[in-house]
Amino acid sequence: FRQIAGHAGQSRHWLLYEGTEPGTQPRRIELAPEQVFHVHRDGAHPLDGIGVVIAGSAGDGFLRRMGKRGVTVALTAESDPARAQRDWLAGCLAPPAPPGLRGLICKLRDRLFSAHLRG
Repeated sequence: FRQIAGHAGQSRHWLLYEGTEPGTQPRRIELAPEQVFHVHRDGAHPLDGIGVVIAGSAGDGFLRRMGKRGVTVALTAESDPARAQRDWLAGCLAPPAPPGLRGLICKLRDRLFSAHLRG
């Protein structure tokens, strides 16, 4: 709950900012292991109804599934959740960091093992 998730599809801890006022206190949501997007099948989800996900990185499957749910995914190099929320609202969110070797490994793992790419 202290920093932006490095990989959204694997994150169990989410901060939910409601409204459009910078500085609002977020609500903490902890997903059960089976609710993590890497393994969750389509159907009801505790994060249904959100408008935007801000993350450090996200795989193609996550991006596709969030798009089907009508959720915008914004990727950023910013690690501070409050700053990311403020910058998103101001239209100046920092772009994501280049994927590097870790990003390539994540993509390969997504393609080979993630349920969300097969479902």
